[in-house]
Amino acid sequence: MSLGIVFLSEVFGTMMLTLLGCGVVANVALKGTKGNNGGFLMVTWGWGIAVFAGVFVAAKSGAHLNPAVTLGLLVNGKGEYAPDVAVTFGSTLTYFGGELLGAFLGAVVCWLAYKQHFDEEPLAANKLGTFSTGPAIRSTPWNLITEIIGTFVLVFVILTFGGTPSGLGPLAVALLVVGIGVSLGGPTGYAINPARDLGPRIAHAVLPIKGKGASDWAYSWIPVVGPLVGGALAGLVAIWVPDIMPALAG
Repeated sequence: MSLGIVFLSEVFGTMMLTLLGCGVVANVALKGTKGNNGGFLMVTWGWGIAVFAGVFVAAKSGAHLNPAVTLGLLVNGKGEYAPDVAVTFGSTLTYFGGELLGAFLGAVVCWLAYKQHFDEEPLAANKLGTFSTGPAIRSTPWNLITEIIGTFVLVFVILTFGGTPSGLGPLAVALLVVGIGVSLGGPTGYAINPARDLGPRIAHAVLPIKGKGASDWAYSWIPVVGPLVGGALAGLVAIWVPDIMPALAG
């Protein structure tokens, strides 16, 4: 498979992910929407369905949709990112680039869909929260730990039981994301995906959003570094699991 196809697959898959994911947050957070004040459970299910849709769209490329998943596969020693897509420096950058661009574009389309409600929303924090994550209690080390743990769970389960998201199955990955959200999403909003947070944050910074306020760049590195560390750790630990489990069972 050509890297051009891989790139477009990840762009469109991640675009669908963030369009629907940021869309459910907009529906809950912005003034006057039909889903206003729908609650965190609505957000977590919306993100799960967003993952479900994104995995189907990006099936050709293995549907990483997330640099932490790509990094986890790399660290785990996989020979291919998807059928006929060898793990190389070039293919790794292709995945990263497609994921980031797709996340940015999905957030832009979400803004277009909710343009009038962004204009009516009085709170800048609600506008930023539609695009990117933020902590309930701001604490650099603890926010970082939360993102590492959440992403570790995501990538470890994918690597242990499925090999790649498409191998595990779209529904299983979607339910896993819902489970992480309702279990571990409270402290930081569970970015668990550098592209999902950074791409929309860039969109927030450049779009002409009325009364948008700052994009909180001081926090922005945490939902990037935390998931990358969590994904890499999951890739390392998953190497040992096939050897450990038989020993424990015996």
